[in-house]
Order: sequence, then C-alpha cells, then structure tokens
Amino acid sequence: MEVLIKIIQLLLSLSILVIFHEMGHFIAAKVFKTRVEKFYLFFDPWFRLFRYRTKETEYGIGWLPLGGYVKISGMIDESLDREQMKKPPEPWEFRSKPAWQRLIIMLGGVIVNVLLAMLIYVGVLFAWGEQYLPTSEVNRYGISCDTLAMELGLRNGDQILSVDGKPVADFQKIIPYIILEEAETIQVIREGQSIDVPVQKSAISKLIKEKDPVIWPRIPFEVAEFVKESPAEKAGVKKDDRIIGLNGISLPFFREFRNTIQKFRNQEVTLDLVRAGDTLHLPVSIPEAGLIGVYPKNLDTYFKFQEKHYSIFSAIPAGIKKAFTGIGNYLKSLKLLFSTEKAYESVGGFITIGNIFPSTWDWESFWGLTAFLSIMLAILNVLPIPALDGGHVLFLLYEIITGRKPSDKFLEYAQIAGMIILFGLLIFANGNDILRLLRK
Repeated sequence: MEVLIKIIQLLLSLSILVIFHEMGHFIAAKVFKTRVEKFYLFFDPWFRLFRYRTKETEYGIGWLPLGGYVKISGMIDESLDREQMKKPPEPWEFRSKPAWQRLIIMLGGVIVNVLLAMLIYVGVLFAWGEQYLPTSEVNRYGISCDTLAMELGLRNGDQILSVDGKPVADFQKIIPYIILEEAETIQVIREGQSIDVPVQKSAISKLIKEKDPVIWPRIPFEVAEFVKESPAEKAGVKKDDRIIGLNGISLPFFREFRNTIQKFRNQEVTLDLVRAGDTLHLPVSIPEAGLIGVYPKNLDTYFKFQEKHYSIFSAIPAGIKKAFTGIGNYLKSLKLLFSTEKAYESVGGFITIGNIFPSTWDWESFWGLTAFLSIMLAILNVLPIPALDGGHVLFLLYEIITGRKPSDKFLEYAQIAGMIILFGLLIFANGNDILRLLRK
C-alpha cells in the first residue's frame, strides 16, 4: 500500500508539471498565432488512452508516462515529421515566425515551471507556514552521528555552531549546506572546547549518494511505546522508563544505545534504567534483530520547534525567494555531479524520484515536493542538449546573434542525436535505481 501511495503521488505530481510545462509552449505559440497540432499528457506511440480534437488541435492522454508534448506545426521535434518540412512554409508555422518569437515559444515551458514553483511555494507558506528544528535547540544535547558523519569529522555529542563561520539556523539544512557550499570547516563545541573541524573531502562524494540522514538530534532514551512481542516489555521495562545503559556501560542517548545493542545479538544483557528516581537493572534477551522493541519519545518532548506563519501578502515574497533559493541549490547540485568524484552514482530515475514522496498521503509534503520537481524540470529542460528546450534555445540564440539559421537537415540530425543522449541518460539513471535495489 505504501508503494502504491508513492506511485500515485509521483504520477499526479508529474502530470501536473507536464501539463503546465506544455501549456507554457502552447500559450506562447497561440500568442504568436502559431498552430499547435497536438497537446498530449504522456507519450502515445502506437495508441493513446484518450483523444479529443478541436478545429486545429488534438488533445489526448498517452499510455507511456515519461512526460508529454505539444506538436507545433513547422517545428523539427521528436516527431521528425519530414513530409511537413518538405512543403513550403505556411504563415502559421513555427519556422515562419521571427527568431525572437520562436525563442519565447521554446522558453514558455521553462518559464511556466518556474512560475508554478513560485505559486506553489506561496500557497504552501500561506496554508501551512514553516516549521523547523533550530540548531540551537539540538545543541542542548548535541548530535548523534553515523559512521559517514564521523568520517566527515563529526563526533557524538558535538554541538554545531556554524559551517565555514556561518550559522545554519535549520538543523536539517546543515548537511545539505556542507555539500552544496563545499564547506571546508565546521565549528563545534566538543567536550567543552570550541574547535574547527576540517571537512574531510573524501566523505563529500559519499554524502551526495547517501539518501538517509547522517546526523540526528541526540535525545535521552525515554520509553514511549513498545512493539509487539517487545523483549524489553517482557523483561519488565515500562513506559516513561529512562534507559541509561547496558552491562554497566553508560549509554543515556537513544542512537548510541541502538548502535551498541547491535553487538549483543542472541545474548542476554543487563539493561540499566531509571524509574521514578530509582536505578534498576533488568536482564533482557536480545534477539537476532539486535533490538529491544522500544520506541523513544518524540523530538518535541525535548525541543521547541520554530514556527512561522504567513499572511497571503507576506507569503508572496517569501515563496518567490524560496523558489529562487531552490533554483540556486539545484544548480549547485548539478555542478557537484561534474566536480565530485563518483557523484554520478547518486543520479536516480523514477524510483529515486518516487521515493522522495512520503509513504502516507500528506498534502503539504506533496505540494512542496511538486514545487521542487517543477524547478528541477525547468533547469533540466533548459540544458543545451538537442531534443530538450535548451537545445532549441541554443540554436535560436546562434541564429539571433549570427543572423544565420541552421539548416533543417542539421536540426533534424541534432534532434536525433539529442534523443539518443536523452534515452541514454534515462537508461543510466533508472539503471542506477535498479543496481541500488539489487545491492540491498
């Protein structure tokens, strides 16, 4: 069921983005009196699921959910309609329009995707506002690290003050900031001393590929709930008990305890805990899973989350700013693909995109992720690759600057080459997804 919910969210999000992207091309074409022959959600090789025709445009839904398209008369696109291009140009065709008009038509989809992201962010901020966990709150207990965070240079209990001397207010943005800004140092308080931690560059490429958090807020291990057949509950542990260690080893924080208990699979240990001011020692049999079947209390038990609410008037500039920040961050992430060792291994296809959606339906998350994907779609489409909008824009800029239009035969070959490149990238990205699944 969780997988189905992710798939539905992915398809709905992509459908919205494709419709608006192609609508950008469609509207710009109509403004300049250019005929649009087809407007399709999803691709329709061999057959389509739905079709409706007006005077000059066929609207439809294809069966292959890899995007969508508008077919503009007199334009060399993925349809490779050679017969039409052999005929003399008609005044309502794309090739008959001035270069500046053709440029606007080609940029229409990208512009609409950026505007859509802004609109969605405005709506999300107005409807739900913002909530985040301040880094200053986490510093009450410090952080818990996995092995990759330790390779980066961090340690359990570190209190993070800044990255390259700049405070990061939102705790969840610390690792993305380190990656995107290619940070060199992290300022922390460790064992009462303020120190500069040099960022180990060898860990950055691994961080890019890592999908799970590598640092967490460090919290006391207080019992909130038990799983079914919990070994801890069977041993006599009760709700609100505070677990402080095992076998005399001091482990008062949840993550450190969970990592250590893994070493005692299929063994009996003595669990040290505090109940109503008294220290108790209970024998517990650790199963093969290496877990005692206990949920800790939520983060809001220990930390105060920062909340900000917006009126519609304050949400507008905040939403626009959020969209531009997203554009900047995505451009930085693309740069890292070419500048960081083996960063290409982090590239993913539809499985990776689908997995960013939550396993339960949440409209706030859905719209936030749709805005992010809208930015991603805009940037990827404007890359100067033939068959993408950016490829057409590149040739149009050449025409505007030089006054010479590339030949139809050249544009046709460029379109074919671009399609081969795109199919190769599609196979590579989705192949990475499959390899990651096989390695699990």
